[in-house]
Amino acid sequence: MSDYLIRGTALDGKVRAFAVQTTAITEELSRRHQTTPTATAALGRTAAAGLLMGAMLKGEEHLIIQVKGDGPIGQIVVDANAKGEVRGYVDNPLVDPPLKASGKLDVSAAVGTEGFLYITKDLGLKEPYKGSVPIISGELAEDFTYYFAKSEQTPSAVALGVLVDRDHSIKASGGFVIQLLPGLTDEEIGEIEDMLARIPSFTSMLDGGLNLEEILQTVLPSVQIMDQMDVKFRCKCSRERVEQTLISLGKAELQEILDDDGFAEVVCHFCNEAYRYDREDLQRMIDL
Repeated sequence: MSDYLIRGTALDGKVRAFAVQTTAITEELSRRHQTTPTATAALGRTAAAGLLMGAMLKGEEHLIIQVKGDGPIGQIVVDANAKGEVRGYVDNPLVDPPLKASGKLDVSAAVGTEGFLYITKDLGLKEPYKGSVPIISGELAEDFTYYFAKSEQTPSAVALGVLVDRDHSIKASGGFVIQLLPGLTDEEIGEIEDMLARIPSFTSMLDGGLNLEEILQTVLPSVQIMDQMDVKFRCKCSRERVEQTLISLGKAELQEILDDDGFAEVVCHFCNEAYRYDREDLQRMIDL
C-alpha cells in the first residue's frame, strides 16, 4: 500500500490525532542518501514528524525541521508541507554506532543528547514562525513531544519509528501524534495515558498488519477519521532552478569555473541529484 496520512478526532473533539505511514518514503530517502540503518532511522523518524506537522498546516504553508545535536550524524534537515510532500538529508549518512543492548538501533547515539530542535514555519506572513527546544533524548519522538508541550503549549504524545530489515530494506516506518485539547477531564487524560503505556511500538503494529486507522483505535477507541491524503517524497530542485543559482554567482565567477574546470556539477542536498553543466552551458550563462 502506498504511503498515506490520516487525521481524526476523539472525545467530542477534545483530542486531535494524526498518523502517517512512510515506509516507501523512508526507503527512497535511504536509497538516495545511501544511509546506514541508524542514519535511516534518524532521517525517517524526522521525515515522519515533518509530515505529521505539515498536516497541521494548510494551503501553501510549509515547514523546515533542523535537528542539531552533538552526535556524529551532524544536522538532520527535513522540509515538509501541507500537501503531504517531504524531503530531507543528514550531514553524515554513514554514521554507524553500535546497537543498544536490546539489539535495537541507537538513534540517540547518532543524534546526540545535547543540542537543539528547530522548527521554522512559513505561514505566508511577513516573517516565518520560529520555535526551538533543547534536545532531551536524541531518540526524536520524545524531543518532538517536548517541542509541542513547550513551544506550542499543546500536550501531545508522539510516536515515531523505522523498522529496518536485515538486508537494510524498510519493513515499516511512520508515526502518530495525539494532541490533548482543553476540556478533557483528568479521568479521560488518565485513560489515554494508560492506553499509550500499554500499546506495542508503532512500527511493530504496522509491520504486524494493522493499518493507520486500527493503530489509532488502539489508543483512542472512539476516534473518528476525518480525512486521508497520500504522502510522498518530493524535491523542489530542477535543472532550471540550479542554473538560476549558478547565474546568480555572476559572470566573473562563472568564467573562473569555466577556465579552471571546464564544467560545473551541483548536487542537491535534499535528493542527492547531480546536475552537470558542460562548457557550452557555462558559456551560454556567461553570455546572457
